[in-house]
Amino acid sequence: MSKRTILITGGAGFIGSHVVREFVLKYPDYHIVNLDALTYAGNLANLKDIAEKSNYTFVKADITDAKHILAVFQEYKPDGVIHLAAESHVDRSIADPTSFVMTNVIGTVNLLNAAKILWDNNFDGKRFHHVSTDEVYGTLGENGLFTEDTAYDPHSPYSASKASSDHFVRAYHDTYGLPVVLTNCSNNYGPNHFPEKLIPLCIHNVLNNRPLPIYGDGKFTRDWLFVIDHARAVDLVFHKGVNGSSYNVGGFNEWKNIDLVKELCRQMDQKLKKQHGESAKLITFVRDRPGHDLRYAIDATKINKELGYQPSVTFEEGLSKTIDWYLNNQEWLNDVTSGEYQSYYAAQYL
Repeated sequence: MSKRTILITGGAGFIGSHVVREFVLKYPDYHIVNLDALTYAGNLANLKDIAEKSNYTFVKADITDAKHILAVFQEYKPDGVIHLAAESHVDRSIADPTSFVMTNVIGTVNLLNAAKILWDNNFDGKRFHHVSTDEVYGTLGENGLFTEDTAYDPHSPYSASKASSDHFVRAYHDTYGLPVVLTNCSNNYGPNHFPEKLIPLCIHNVLNNRPLPIYGDGKFTRDWLFVIDHARAVDLVFHKGVNGSSYNVGGFNEWKNIDLVKELCRQMDQKLKKQHGESAKLITFVRDRPGHDLRYAIDATKINKELGYQPSVTFEEGLSKTIDWYLNNQEWLNDVTSGEYQSYYAAQYL
């Protein structure tokens, strides 16, 4: 019998797949149940290396379907939940905010309700870990950092939906005593990232000699976190975090978008044996998006001091590893950009 059963939502997505792998490989005596709706950003190819592990189970389910979610909880009886399933692309939230409310808010409440019903006030050894974003804090000027006490000030439908889900998680802790922890992370990058986001988009476009679109003047600043380091942080907070607490997870790596893309172009030129500066010629400035936050920057002092967390790589090292992964996995990249995998799922999971 498994020592623990952990339900991880959104485990076929970018961050979720790395968290699933971390837990499946590190805790062979845990049963890891990966629940994912397999939307455009969910891809089981992200987990093909661990798909046959005896302590791993995949379940196709949509967190907006309350009855199905409760049935999954009753079948597998998880004593831990790590909730990553979310709509996460800001541009998509501007075009279709309602879908973000349904997944990020209603879906989170469905999971909280299912955990509350299953655990039935027997919370010993139970934990609900909600994974969120630094975008709930709004924007920073030239100075300052987001701390766990920073007031919420979301500016996009995406960040508003994540802020709402954070509030619901805390409310279930305060009202029902549900044992919860929250993490708010900075921008993630690394292998298996869907190429609508900046870094994989630019890698894909350099490979195909397409423009590299940069919003506005390119001076929007983000703190970047290597996704494998994020998975390590989730492991730490899930096991050692204090109930009811939140932890900011950052990479201590602030980069302006334009400087990041220039570094990516430099590395791509080197790896592809192109003349220096050739990839950077593809940089194209495009109209800024509405409600674009100027700067995000995480103060990760709390998780560092309380749990001993530190990133394992510099941004330059992590970016190099990321580019190498995409260069070595161009079949994956072509597959996700063509959408072929979604046709397979439509036939496989009726």
